[in-house]
Amino acid sequence: MEVAVIKTGGKQYVVSKGDTIAIEKLPGDLKKGDTVVFDEVLLVDNGSDTTIGAPVIKGAEVKGTVVLAGKAKKVEVVKYKPKSRYYKRKGHRQPVLKVKIDSIS
Repeated sequence: MEVAVIKTGGKQYVVSKGDTIAIEKLPGDLKKGDTVVFDEVLLVDNGSDTTIGAPVIKGAEVKGTVVLAGKAKKVEVVKYKPKSRYYKRKGHRQPVLKVKIDSIS
């Protein structure tokens, strides 16, 4: 099984063909069914040999299809100070893309 490590949104993900990953929103107006190309590939392992980039592998790319473009679950931020009647509560939903990996080359 072919495995790759890609870098996007300041994070690294271990992916293989058929995986679905949730990543941070990419620039541009991406909708369901659009194709995404990740060109920052750090490592590729095809079972027999491993290629490690320094820092990235030139010419390697991982292609995927957008499955969902929306928002993640709500994260609640609570500020509280005892004995002073101070209580603040806010919610935040981060934009997210779910991408299905189609090919590693």
